[in-house]
Amino acid sequence: MTVEQQPQSHILKVSARSAPASVAGAIAGLVKDGNFVEIQCVGAAAVNQAVKSIALSRSFLVPSGIDISAKPYFTDIDIEGSPRTAIRFNVVVEHLSSHKPTHR
Repeated sequence: MTVEQQPQSHILKVSARSAPASVAGAIAGLVKDGNFVEIQCVGAAAVNQAVKSIALSRSFLVPSGIDISAKPYFTDIDIEGSPRTAIRFNVVVEHLSSHKPTHR
């Protein structure tokens, strides 16, 4: 009997102080493992870090035959009892069909 594992959904919370390379590595790792990924941020500086992270994660994934894009949307959240509006990026995965592995 074979048991298939269902993909999990992960929400990565990005702040103005998040390191884009670290977030990009987390995005790439989760995507490669077949998980659904969303990135949540509040504030312009956090959105900036999230966008840089998404762009950088593409450079990690494309050599493996995977590309991503992101669909932003607004969502209401609660931070310490205070209602806030966050932006979430739904990460969309595309498997590149013309991928040719390169060996270096």
